[in-house]
Amino acid sequence: QVQLVESGGGLVQPGDSLRLSCADSGGPFDNYAMGWFRQAPGKDRAFVAVISWSGRSIYYADSVKGRFTISRDNAKNTVYLQMNSLKPEDTAVYYCARHIRYRRTTSSSGDFGSWGQGTQVTVSS
Repeated sequence: QVQLVESGGGLVQPGDSLRLSCADSGGPFDNYAMGWFRQAPGKDRAFVAVISWSGRSIYYADSVKGRFTISRDNAKNTVYLQMNSLKPEDTAVYYCARHIRYRRTTSSSGDFGSWGQGTQVTVSS
């Protein structure tokens, strides 16, 4: 059933940091880009960051540039999202996902075919 499992979310204060992890046990990993998305109540799911299959190409949403870092460890089938200087507007359910296309890197949620269940991140003072 669940093949992508996120962890690391929680309740933090503005300025704090969190590190999210996503373990992929559903099959192919090395040859696919991995992405992070988030969804706040009443809003559509939004792009956060994506990393190519090799880790050599990385793209971030403007709202998180300079604060978030995406990385991957193919030997562990795991992708990470280091979140620093968190703001209240970062509050959302965070999802990781595997790109549907072989060795392609895009930021559209429709290009990702396997999704985790999400982990809640709440930033509040």
